[in-house]
Amino acid sequence: LHLVLERPDRRTLPQPVVTAVHGHCYTGGLELALAGDIIVASANAKFGDTHGKWGMSPLWGMSQRLPRRMGRAKASEMMFTAATVSGLEAERIGLANRCFPDADFEESAVSFCRAILANSWFSHRANKKLMLDTDGMTLQSGLAHEVLHHPGVDPRMHERIANFLAKP
Repeated sequence: LHLVLERPDRRTLPQPVVTAVHGHCYTGGLELALAGDIIVASANAKFGDTHGKWGMSPLWGMSQRLPRRMGRAKASEMMFTAATVSGLEAERIGLANRCFPDADFEESAVSFCRAILANSWFSHRANKKLMLDTDGMTLQSGLAHEVLHHPGVDPRMHERIANFLAKP
């Protein structure tokens, strides 16, 4: 019997993936949250890696994504202590991009996503692909890749600029 596990990965989606965390986000849930490009959290959110507490090891990317997201030292602390961090702390240490008050979390998260959607879909896809393709490259190699694999401009670029210039 051969078991193939499908691991969640933002690389399979060309658009930005925003993970919204309201409440508890531990172990496998944190691994799923880390599969997104951006994490927004409520103030009452609780993040933790409890693999070590239960004698487990990561399977969905924790050992790779957590250090890349917030640095090896803080990731090691979370992984080795199994300590929990709040939404505010998650934002402070770079685990979450933003932390919104509990009372208007859903409204704030939707507003945040609308701000992303207001921008060029073409640019989002191009930026995401360039970031993913160059992940792990040296700066010099990444800069060369960006020039060699530049996807061009949004077909609606001139329309977008004209609309901006037409605003009072």
